[in-house]
Amino acid sequence: MDLDYLKAHPEQLPVFLKHQRIRETPVPGGSICTAQRLTLDDGGSLFAKSLADPPPSFFASEAAGLRWLREADAVPVPEVIAELPDMLALSWIDHGEASPAGVELLGRRLAQLHRAGAPSFGAPWRGYIGTAPLPNDESSGPWGAWFGTRRLLPFLQASVENGALTPEDAHNVERVISGIADYGGDEPPSRIHGDLWPGNVLWDRDGNGWLVDPAAHGGHRETDLALLGLWGGVPHHDRLLAAYQEAWPLPDGWRERVPLHRLYLLLVHTALFGSSYRESVRSTLRSL
Repeated sequence: MDLDYLKAHPEQLPVFLKHQRIRETPVPGGSICTAQRLTLDDGGSLFAKSLADPPPSFFASEAAGLRWLREADAVPVPEVIAELPDMLALSWIDHGEASPAGVELLGRRLAQLHRAGAPSFGAPWRGYIGTAPLPNDESSGPWGAWFGTRRLLPFLQASVENGALTPEDAHNVERVISGIADYGGDEPPSRIHGDLWPGNVLWDRDGNGWLVDPAAHGGHRETDLALLGLWGGVPHHDRLLAAYQEAWPLPDGWRERVPLHRLYLLLVHTALFGSSYRESVRSTLRSL
């Protein structure tokens, strides 16, 4: 049993695992899924992530996003080898380190990915960020109204319900949403990763940046770039932005909108992980 056979018969993967025809080695893979390196008879490897009793279409959503990003032929994205209800098997990436040249290349490649565009804001598949539903209702825009109702408001409501944010915090976020058109920056939908914090860029041995764990959809390209600067940022973040700007300059006011785009992921964190992210939300609101 080799990679070609598995690509042709992905439904056989559980059988091979059950009968120990594939060597399984635990690897780091995040806090949600169980991650393993699968070694095949021909010595090739796959990365597999699994989750017992996942939400509906959980792995199908990620697989659809990965394939859609790969279709742009712009940024390295793992190939989907097997998509099952409770498991996703992807091509294996040998880990390396970021280099200044590799980071600049990623900036140019991201510009190419974003330029590939999307037919609408949102996506035709069910959305998730972590295990949280991500409203992907498609819209022709404008971007600001869609972003406020589909990316900020749902996670604000969940953050208030779980006690992570106070009524005053909610009022301040609602003020941002009601005035979101004033921030400007409306553009046609770009093809974006959608959850591009630094941990979702994987560097290979040649210094290339790969995009993993997407919440892919048609969105604003500034969202991907803003999230790359969170929590310490990707290595050489300034060089990535400069290379991106050379390939496809950002519209006026983009620096002032960075906190707006980051507010989305921070609200996801208060919704999922509670009040430990409350001050990050408040600090971002003060910046706005």
